[in-house]
Amino acid sequence: MNESPLPFFATGDDPGASFVDLLRRVAPDKVPGAAGAGADAPFEVTHGTTIVAIRYEGGVVLAGDRRATAGTLIASRRIEKVFPADDFSGVAIAGAAGPAVELVKLFQVQLEHYEKIEGEPLSLEGKANQLAGLVRANLPAAMQGFVVVPLFAGYDDRRARGRVFSYDATGGKYEEADFQATGSGGIHARNWIKSQWEEGMTREAAVDLALRALFAAADEDSATGGPDLVRRIFPVVATIDTEGYAALGDDEVGTRAEALLGGREEGAGL
Repeated sequence: MNESPLPFFATGDDPGASFVDLLRRVAPDKVPGAAGAGADAPFEVTHGTTIVAIRYEGGVVLAGDRRATAGTLIASRRIEKVFPADDFSGVAIAGAAGPAVELVKLFQVQLEHYEKIEGEPLSLEGKANQLAGLVRANLPAAMQGFVVVPLFAGYDDRRARGRVFSYDATGGKYEEADFQATGSGGIHARNWIKSQWEEGMTREAAVDLALRALFAAADEDSATGGPDLVRRIFPVVATIDTEGYAALGDDEVGTRAEALLGGREEGAGL
């Protein structure tokens, strides 16, 4: 077996707790936005679409539909757009799917690396700043059409509340007071949430609101996948609170989706 030796650094040359800085030293081509990224990519890039984040009393909900598109084609009906970042935070992706998933993996490793080196996790604000740096590093690829626009959310034990952060393609980070939605159907989802959200929402009410918002987006945006009762494909939903990150099972999401769709069919609306 030919295994690459672990890198060693002199005391004054230690890259520190940043996994990205370490990667820049030993494998710079793996950093988002590295020179030549996307140079040989096909014209039609697979894109993830609508994602939402909603704050509720004691936590936050992250959700995303399952459709990915490549131009006018449905590239995937089962893509995952919501991921845990660590035990008390999560990230949802919209934009070029390949670079977005790789960015999430690097973000997860960065947080784990920091905690191992420093002996304690980053603050939620620090995690949001780390993700902003990764999005900013992807800017050269974004200029070639590989735009990645995530949502980041988590439970802040210092403030005892859930928090939501959005980003632009340049790495700009913006904290949202209560909710946010992005992606091709983001405006439709956001308008629905805006009309229904209220302070002190329960976890169950926030989950149902996230599903309604995604259904509303699917009604208006062809790139957003609605609930598929035949294939049993439903949105990915996760909650983050004092108990940590918890993904809802397909059975629970399916039951909620069917109940919401039943209400619509009976004329009650979404």
